[in-house]
Amino acid sequence: MKAEIGVIGLGVMGKSLSRNLARNGFNIAIYNRHVDGIEENVARNCQRDYAELENAQPFDDLKDFVQSMSSPRKIILMVNAGPAVDAVLNDLGNLLESGDVIIDGGNSHFEDTNRRIDSMKIKGLDFIGSGISGGEEGALKGPSIMPSGEKEAYSKVKKYLESISAKDADGNPCCTYIGSNGSGHFVKMIHNGIEYADMQLLAECYSILKGQNLSNDEIADVFESWCSDLGSYLLGITVDILREKEGDEYVLDQILDKAGNKGTGSWATIAIANSGEPATMIPAALFARYLSFFKELRESAAKAFSTQHNTNEIEIRQVKEAYQFSRIVNHHQGFSIIKQVSNQNDWNINLSEIARIWTAGCIIKSDFMKELVHYLKANDSILLNDSLNQTIRKTHSSIQSLITACIKNEIHIPCFFAALDFFHGIKTFNSSANLIQAQRDYFGAHTYQRRDDPTGKAHHTEWTNI
Repeated sequence: MKAEIGVIGLGVMGKSLSRNLARNGFNIAIYNRHVDGIEENVARNCQRDYAELENAQPFDDLKDFVQSMSSPRKIILMVNAGPAVDAVLNDLGNLLESGDVIIDGGNSHFEDTNRRIDSMKIKGLDFIGSGISGGEEGALKGPSIMPSGEKEAYSKVKKYLESISAKDADGNPCCTYIGSNGSGHFVKMIHNGIEYADMQLLAECYSILKGQNLSNDEIADVFESWCSDLGSYLLGITVDILREKEGDEYVLDQILDKAGNKGTGSWATIAIANSGEPATMIPAALFARYLSFFKELRESAAKAFSTQHNTNEIEIRQVKEAYQFSRIVNHHQGFSIIKQVSNQNDWNINLSEIARIWTAGCIIKSDFMKELVHYLKANDSILLNDSLNQTIRKTHSSIQSLITACIKNEIHIPCFFAALDFFHGIKTFNSSANLIQAQRDYFGAHTYQRRDDPTGKAHHTEWTNI
């Protein structure tokens, strides 16, 4: 029997997606490259190890894998982003036929996806760039899926992607057609950026509470108490992490404080800068990870500039409300960058629908995300929602007090700073940018607009050099 869909790449995510497809009753083919002494019989071993894959067809020869599928062939690539994707596409281009569909399910850069859609189209092949979030567990049990490309191409694979995706509270698939070109991978990139910032906020809360001499279990108790009204996947796993022990030792205390990243945070930061959107929290979270990697320098600086700290003036209530305030700003910035770039590229992305597919299956799923589904139907700007306005007003003084105390005690809290500073900036009616524009005109004759000239005409002054 011919397979109806195939998966290339049987790493953690590819293996889990294959099992998910098989669980949903699809006849699948699975392929992994053969490398002598390194990757041998991967597909066969994968089939043997998992009962769901009993009827899957395993291959380590790409031509045989392609020929095992019915037309139009539908292939999901789960290989590392970058040159590896292009290498596989080059090989597939010589084996596939017009009308076949390739889905890139990795974390590819959206501009690479744009290029690949065009290059595959020349060969008569349909290419879909699809963000997939949820990690290993999500890939197996139901991830959030963000596909984009030609809508007609998506129609060929819709039933497969929607079947294996997570389901929202109403039972609808957490998979939706995002838009044209690489919009799916762009949305996934910003998803990861929001994730970076929320993780950093929780790390800053942990750092503050640790400074109050709370044990890991006591901090876990605090975080667990927040779950009733601030529940999220990231908050929940943070509670689990804080409680985990090896014997009498906390696992967390044995982990070196150097945070890694796989590139999506830096891509998101570059995209933010290119778009002109003032989304400050994602870059702050990224640079906090970069700073963490300078462990030896940090240790030396800590010894050279050691000070006494006193965090008794910090209240746990303030930490919670500062986190609540900052989460609103983080999501506002994330959805704003999606809206901005969507407008610039005519993608017509529905923000409420993005929030909906992020309510289950993905890393940033939360109770707040479920609220945003409804808020974003009424207004694309999260900050201007009446209900959230009330929350911001209620928590504003807490984040101000918290940041003041952290400054006094030299606690590193870049994302809290970024959230509050953005808020103060966005609600400044008359900013100091008029001085900057005057400076630009002074040394570079860049011109400026005048308040008393509603036409928007460019003006220039021959500044007096004293």
